[in-house]
Amino acid sequence: MIVRPANLADLPALLDLAHSAGAGLTTLPADATRLRQRLEWAQKTFAGKAERADADYLFVLQSEQGEAVGICALAGAVGLREPWYNYRLGLFVAASRNLGINQQLPTLFLGNDMTGHSELCSLFLHADHRSGLNGRLLSKARFLFLAEFRQCFGEKVIAEMRGYSDEAGVSPFWEGLGRHFFKMDFAAADHLTGLGNKTFIAELMPKFPLPTCLLPEAARAVIGRVHPNTEPALGMLKAEGFGFKDYIDIFDGGPLIECATGDIRAVRDSQVLQLSIGTPGEQAEPYLIHNRQFATCRITAAPARVAAGTLIVDAASARALGLGAGASVRAVSLAVPLRQRSAA
Repeated sequence: MIVRPANLADLPALLDLAHSAGAGLTTLPADATRLRQRLEWAQKTFAGKAERADADYLFVLQSEQGEAVGICALAGAVGLREPWYNYRLGLFVAASRNLGINQQLPTLFLGNDMTGHSELCSLFLHADHRSGLNGRLLSKARFLFLAEFRQCFGEKVIAEMRGYSDEAGVSPFWEGLGRHFFKMDFAAADHLTGLGNKTFIAELMPKFPLPTCLLPEAARAVIGRVHPNTEPALGMLKAEGFGFKDYIDIFDGGPLIECATGDIRAVRDSQVLQLSIGTPGEQAEPYLIHNRQFATCRITAAPARVAAGTLIVDAASARALGLGAGASVRAVSLAVPLRQRSAA
């Protein structure tokens, strides 16, 4: 398996992935025209022709048969072309000394605080390939690209995690809040956002703070909660240093997590090494390995061993990267050290 830049030839596979993802994955709409436009823009981005405000680094996970079976992306910056909304969880204090009342009410504040940050987005892996190292490779490959090309990204990276919805695709948070203002199903609003139509958010969303006590219990219970299918991805990102800082998605209430770019474990600990082809041996461990290319980026996960400034991999792994002995690679251990996992 390798992670590489997406291209127009991936359109049929990505459309299949979008249909299997269902509602809630806003940046992967099941719309052929919109996906084609996104692929065209991704190709422009990898050609170095997009400003950071517009950059969409869209990657696919390619199987040994050459099929795109997963997708992930990095946005250069959010909110620089059009407003990017989140709710911030805060407190509204209502107090009366005469009545002896002091209440601290959890409240949702609509804002654009994440403007300018880079974003992890569009992570989805086909159910038939959720095994082995595939999920970790797809999710974490972006960090090596980010480490190699830091100048293309912001000082902070964020990720909006898919919020909770039930088996029928019903979002309690949307039913308790968004529906009252948008007068449409969650899937319809999600679809409009995926198509790039975001002006209705500013037009219809209430600007005043909303005390959560006014929401139904079912809506309050899922604030900051992820969809069951998203829990593994959340765990991986937390182990890499991401954390929840009281921001949530305005549609489904899913948590927004964030980390300073330089503090992401895979970015901070990655090394530039010389590739050596041989037998990694019994001391080998899974490594993420990047060929250090931009437009022809290839990233894989393979058993490897570091020795005297070289990274020893087998011949098959070198071929997957399109490299020969002596080439320069960026690599980091795929496994998070136990002390960091405990801290997360």
